[in-house]
Amino acid sequence: MNRIFVFRSSCILLLALYLSPVNLQAQVGKKKALFIIADGIPADVLEKLSTPNIDKVAAAGSYLRAFVGGETGSYNETPTISAVSYNSILTGTWVNKHNVWGNSIKEPNYNYWNIFRFYKESFPKGTTAVFSSWTDNRTKLIGEKLPEAGALVLDHVADGYELDTVRIPQDANRDFMHLIDEEVSFQAAKTIREKSPDLSWVYLEYTDDMGHMHGDGDAFYNAVKKLDVQVGRIWDAIQYRQKQFREDWLIIITTDHGRSENNGKDHGGQTPRQKSGWIVLNKPAINAHARYYQASITDIMPTIGRHLDVKPSARRLRELDGLPLFGELSVGDLRVNYYQDQLDISWKALGAKEDLKVYITATNEFKKGGEDNYKLVGTVSSHKQSLLIPVKDLPAGFYKVVVEGRHNSVNRWFTSTQNKP
Repeated sequence: MNRIFVFRSSCILLLALYLSPVNLQAQVGKKKALFIIADGIPADVLEKLSTPNIDKVAAAGSYLRAFVGGETGSYNETPTISAVSYNSILTGTWVNKHNVWGNSIKEPNYNYWNIFRFYKESFPKGTTAVFSSWTDNRTKLIGEKLPEAGALVLDHVADGYELDTVRIPQDANRDFMHLIDEEVSFQAAKTIREKSPDLSWVYLEYTDDMGHMHGDGDAFYNAVKKLDVQVGRIWDAIQYRQKQFREDWLIIITTDHGRSENNGKDHGGQTPRQKSGWIVLNKPAINAHARYYQASITDIMPTIGRHLDVKPSARRLRELDGLPLFGELSVGDLRVNYYQDQLDISWKALGAKEDLKVYITATNEFKKGGEDNYKLVGTVSSHKQSLLIPVKDLPAGFYKVVVEGRHNSVNRWFTSTQNKP
């Protein structure tokens, strides 16, 4: 009788554990990602100030300098302006593709998908969230509910506080933006603790406002320190989820642009300090791209995608300008030059020796939602790191080159000044 009682009690206990909401087995290793855009903080400012919470995230993973604004003087040169950079982060492409040239966000090219759209394609039941002071981030850049942007519907939204002037009165010193960022960060932390969205974006603005108003100095630096407290609030919530539910979280913190060299008030151009960004993530950035080549903000989207096991189609992978910052890679740093009816193609091998496939097209139908007619022009060892391709039979003036390996692909355009797409 006693043995039967013990046996029954054990069964009841096991069943209770299995059905309990605190049962961890169903959530072991569940992957989550969150990225924070901290507006307008150049790398030199972040590196000299005390930011203990951002430092904690970096200590768990990596701190990288990362450029914004595309490649100066190249076809992908991109204004160092907020919304422009947000969309480079979201889509993993520069402005020549995503077509957001300013904060008015006039005609985004939704053929270049953002990370939320990629995620929902791979995981239709996954949950998404945006916590922001600016509704345009959701309604225009992500394009929530717009058919041309995939008719996405976000699961958790906390934004629009700048429109509620009764609840948060606006002052000339723009200190109300700190109050909005406080609300944004509190809502993000609360939602993470209670709902744990799979993919989240947090946007914090106050630092950029203080930079524009005061430039380099105490007002701007104090705003950065206040932002660090807000980051700590969100990081604490993530650590809670990791500890209590054993979830596998990626957090990335970055900025959208630097500031002018002369006084720190301005941005938008291509000077070194205006292009001086950074990336903090809680994973060791151990691949060759992160270790040996300067990261860019376009690397954030494919890094999140890799963590979340997002699998874009080959045609969409061919358009990405960034590379994941961790995990294996085959090839990077693609360069293309044209002379005497030949394309001189070079790259850097980032992994073990393997065969790479090289494709070329003289069309750019992708930007209109169409298909480009890529031609396989060569299969070559990755460690050769160069290839000459005759293109006399292709129309002159514009070429898209793609080099594909086992772990990633890279792409580059060659555009003559006479025939820009």
